[in-house]
Amino acid sequence: MTDLAPALLNPRHIALVGASADPARLTARAQVYLRKHGFDGDLYPVNPRAETVLGERSYPTIADIPGPVDLAYLLLGTEHVEGVIADVAAKGIPVAAILADGFAEAGPEGQARQARLLATARAAGVRILGPNSMGLINLNARTACSVNAALEAESLPAGRLALVSQSGSMLGAIMARGAARGLGFSHLISTGNEADLTASEIAGLLVDDPEVDAILLFLEAIRRADLLAAAARRAHAAGKPIIAFKLGRSSFGAELANSHTGALAGSDAAADAFFRANGIARVTMIEALLEAPALFVGRRPLAAPKRAVSVMTTTGGGGAMAVDALGVAGIETRAPDATAVEGLKAAGLPHHGRMIDVTLAGTRADKVQAALAALAADPDTDLALSVIGSSAQFRPHDAVAGILAAAKAGHAKPIAAFLVPQADVSLRMLGEAGVAAFRTPESCADAIRAFLDWRAPRSPSSAPSISFPLPARPDEGDARQLMAMLGIDTGYSVMRTPQDAPDGLNFPVALKVLSPDLAHKTEVGGVALNIPDAGALQAEAQAMLSRVRERAPDARITGFLVQPMVRGLAEAIIGFRRDPEAGPVVLVGAGGVLAELHRDTALRCAPVTEAEAREMIAEVKGLRPVSGWRSLPRGDLEALARAVVAVSRLAALPEVAEAEINPLIILGEGRGVAVADAWVVRG
Repeated sequence: MTDLAPALLNPRHIALVGASADPARLTARAQVYLRKHGFDGDLYPVNPRAETVLGERSYPTIADIPGPVDLAYLLLGTEHVEGVIADVAAKGIPVAAILADGFAEAGPEGQARQARLLATARAAGVRILGPNSMGLINLNARTACSVNAALEAESLPAGRLALVSQSGSMLGAIMARGAARGLGFSHLISTGNEADLTASEIAGLLVDDPEVDAILLFLEAIRRADLLAAAARRAHAAGKPIIAFKLGRSSFGAELANSHTGALAGSDAAADAFFRANGIARVTMIEALLEAPALFVGRRPLAAPKRAVSVMTTTGGGGAMAVDALGVAGIETRAPDATAVEGLKAAGLPHHGRMIDVTLAGTRADKVQAALAALAADPDTDLALSVIGSSAQFRPHDAVAGILAAAKAGHAKPIAAFLVPQADVSLRMLGEAGVAAFRTPESCADAIRAFLDWRAPRSPSSAPSISFPLPARPDEGDARQLMAMLGIDTGYSVMRTPQDAPDGLNFPVALKVLSPDLAHKTEVGGVALNIPDAGALQAEAQAMLSRVRERAPDARITGFLVQPMVRGLAEAIIGFRRDPEAGPVVLVGAGGVLAELHRDTALRCAPVTEAEAREMIAEVKGLRPVSGWRSLPRGDLEALARAVVAVSRLAALPEVAEAEINPLIILGEGRGVAVADAWVVRG
């Protein structure tokens, strides 16, 4: 671990700056909780108005503290924080955690305050946790340096799961929910505003901690994606899964997008691509964040998941709920294969159908263990799930004994349980044994889906450098030149005025207005198709100019683009976006004016290889008809894959914020693709 790690993850000398002598106050809680939960390191309350604070000697200033200090927790009002950082630095304290709010989240004045604070800290070599941080907890070391009210609990189970949360309040909520399941944590750290230390950097520190088996992230945003990617790769090498719950899945941000790609490749879709590329599992339910780790710890991502499970149940209705929720998540409940059938027969258990209902066959521990052993041996599934009915609530030891025995036998395949009733004792027993146990069918499906989606980090890739003179306000002509430079070239001509019709055109043609201000030309009458001859072209250009000026009077018109009409088998969209959180991403989907309506796309971090591009194309349902589906004519999907790779190379051109081809017309097999419209946005 680095020098930062022990000071942050396991501080033994803590200064509580602004500690209150009134135990009822928020600023007294950290001291109360530290002592309540057994912290045996050095504690230094700093309060100039009291000789003692809660029975411990107080110090007027940080400078008066004898000996070294690892961590200063600043429990001060917002207006006092800046002035104390210099004292923290002078004392040589490596880390300052800041409770106060009123910084970057509080508008321009708060942003300026945070910038000044960070500049002072960086100049002095002090690392900042927060502002707006509820502190940090190391349960194995009994260090509860936090003001979170969940620490009122009499006991806190320690364990080997680490949580880093950008939300301070969720720190206690997740810890409490975990305790109810028999799950203990090694560390819980609140990062707040992340002015300096981010969840990404702290995750990297936790990878190196020998007391951590898995790292859980509660994220509102991805900050320092480069550090999180590096942490995830090292975590994979160390066999420590990272599991993320990230807010921001709603689509309201799409309203602000300039292009189809901006709407389709929003930050949440980009986050999914980032997590996938870097071997981070993502759950979508807070319950699953707690329930999923037992599926991951001690295992590697499946090289070729079958996306199928075996289900046995002691309750028909409960089992059906699990099967249904799994199916919605795209996971098949599969009937046992011949090997599993033989094992079930030997145990005298049913062996027909997708779901093995053992309700009438009895739920003795030996039978449950035998059934799970048989299902775990099935080569056609990825996981064996036991669904338990009322016995989980009223006879917990009997209900889970067979599951515990099967799990202890060490099958290569995970064994998990869904408890249909409220069954806290059973949940706790399974949790303490490291068996994945679920309270709801939805969280069960979410966790299993996350496990089957989990991938090893992709090999690092970089696009070859690109040089292109992109104007400050590019129009489609500039975008077409950029695409041609990338190798996606479809012939076109430019008219600067309606009378400027070029010679040698191959009619019929399409005509489009050129403007850096119009991403969606059809909406302002800026597109005309099937123009038969030169006279009609000039007339249409004049009419188009009038329409566009009327409907978009503020748009700057730079001319017209003319190209031959092309008829293909299908239309695709290829998009590029430099996401502010996840970095450059590339998208392919079903194209045309309805691209946003259908939202039938695949997304990856850019750049991609041709193999990755083919995988993306295979995910798009709207492109399946041109893959030879039901003997329909095959489109040139290899050319489409090459085009996806080419657009993904824009990752190496920092001035490009967004770019897209929509539609890209897919011609017959071996005939290539044709650009019908292109757009680029300079960052």
